[in-house]
Amino acid sequence: MGLFNRRTPENTAAVATLDVDPALAALTGDYVVDAAHSRIGFTVRHAMVTNVRGAFEDHEGTLHLDGSDPARSTASIDVKIASVDTGIADRDGHLRSADFFDAEAFPLMTFRSTEAAFLGGDTYRITGDLTIKDVTRPLSIDLEFNGSATDPYGNQRVGFEGSADILRSDWGLTWNAALETGGVVVSDKVKLTFDISAIKQA
Repeated sequence: MGLFNRRTPENTAAVATLDVDPALAALTGDYVVDAAHSRIGFTVRHAMVTNVRGAFEDHEGTLHLDGSDPARSTASIDVKIASVDTGIADRDGHLRSADFFDAEAFPLMTFRSTEAAFLGGDTYRITGDLTIKDVTRPLSIDLEFNGSATDPYGNQRVGFEGSADILRSDWGLTWNAALETGGVVVSDKVKLTFDISAIKQA
């Protein structure tokens, strides 16, 4: 169910108008990301032949959803870099080191939205400032609205999932090593993935 339904008046050739879906308009409000049921992950090519997948286990965020006017929706997310987990302790330690994120000096990765847009159907785009290692650059994330539900504890939840591709070098993450067969150990391109469950606040 999309946020808007397009409806063309039968008695005119005018351009289609946008009608608010009352069910989604009712979702308007402030939400807190449920970290226990959400995932902020990444995928990066390793040694030119395979993908390494990981996630940041410790994060928090808030959303303001405007079901009547998506452009007024906002998002704010803080991610603790030290919580990076790829399933291999040595690799995670390297990612936390100064070669990559330098988690001791720059403990947080943050995203602050600056713009939101409805793309059609169940798809939305949130644009904002992504900060890693004190480098701030714009990032757009396409998100699919997965619906809403009331959980067994009476919480109203909404769900979104989406992804965005970045070049890690744009944020100063430039460490690499050459392969004897050509190429490098770690790709510059990284896919960020988001699977978000958020709870509406009273």
